Amino acid sequence: MRTGKELLLASKEFASEFEGKSWWELSITLFCLVISVSLTFVTAFPWTVRVVPAVCTGLLYVRLFVIYHDYQHRAILQNSVLATWIMRATGVWLLAPEGIWKRSHEHHHNHNSKLTLSGIGSYPIVSKAYFSTLSKNQQFIYLINRHYLTIIFGYITLFIYWLNVKSFTQSPAKHTDSLFALVLHVAMGWAVFYFFGVGMLLLAWCFPFFLAFAIGSYLFYCQHNFPGARFRENLDWKYDRAAIEATSFMKMNPVMQWFTANIGYHHIHHLNSRIPFYRLKEALASMPELRDAPVTSWNPIEIFRCFRLKLWDAELGRMITLKEFRCGVNPSAKINIHKTVVS
Repeated sequence: MRTGKELLLASKEFASEFEGKSWWELSITLFCLVISVSLTFVTAFPWTVRVVPAVCTGLLYVRLFVIYHDYQHRAILQNSVLATWIMRATGVWLLAPEGIWKRSHEHHHNHNSKLTLSGIGSYPIVSKAYFSTLSKNQQFIYLINRHYLTIIFGYITLFIYWLNVKSFTQSPAKHTDSLFALVLHVAMGWAVFYFFGVGMLLLAWCFPFFLAFAIGSYLFYCQHNFPGARFRENLDWKYDRAAIEATSFMKMNPVMQWFTANIGYHHIHHLNSRIPFYRLKEALASMPELRDAPVTSWNPIEIFRCFRLKLWDAELGRMITLKEFRCGVNPSAKINIHKTVVS
């Protein structure tokens, strides 16, 4: 089984786009989005009916975000001025403007599975030994950053605050696009309220963003914070092992795979971020080294297990819960890493 540079070189076979396919995937997503948004505003339909297109809008925002994310990784549509402007507009619309998203997300890829308190581009994760040295205030902030409500309310915590308010206030000159994204978002929300009322504001504007960013925040969390994920210090860190050992394959049905643009094949994406999202499955089928992957899913029990994980225990070689930290755990305790042979 190939590892290291050999594995990375093998993945390059799939790190080229089919430009027509890229345009088709983007175009069909934007077309469906226009339809779903329009249907949400059709006042002739009762509220109970308009919930359906509102949900579809939220899911389509997730898909559009992943396509935007692929563009920022230079995996698709790099030679088109039109695509550049569409993607810049997408970043602003989805509250992830290029200035902050590209810098923080590249940091995440280059430091995936490293223990860190800063959490730049990711959620912070430290060892239980280091956590014990933190002040009560530092421990509180760390736990708040990993709290399930912080993740579920990603619309406010991650996208509005961290990617826009915080980035602009800390570095206004570098992140004017964050300010623009905030102003546009508030202005559009106010316009919906002014012309259609508070009910439409909540259903057609706030709810789709809330749904999309809750899903996105959880995907971003659980695909690196799951039972069996392995974290390492800098000297023991290797790029390919971080992709294979600390990044999950998330099992989804075909509908959710489409709406999430194959982001569930996250371990392959982390091995080579230049692989377009529509070629990840092809890479998996051709590279047996990628089939024995840690697995996460939308199962509520699995979601609960992921949310409970707080600290890295080097003695156990796994993440532990806050209860385990406070009560102490048996160093001989084992954990079964959930893996599957992915076909």
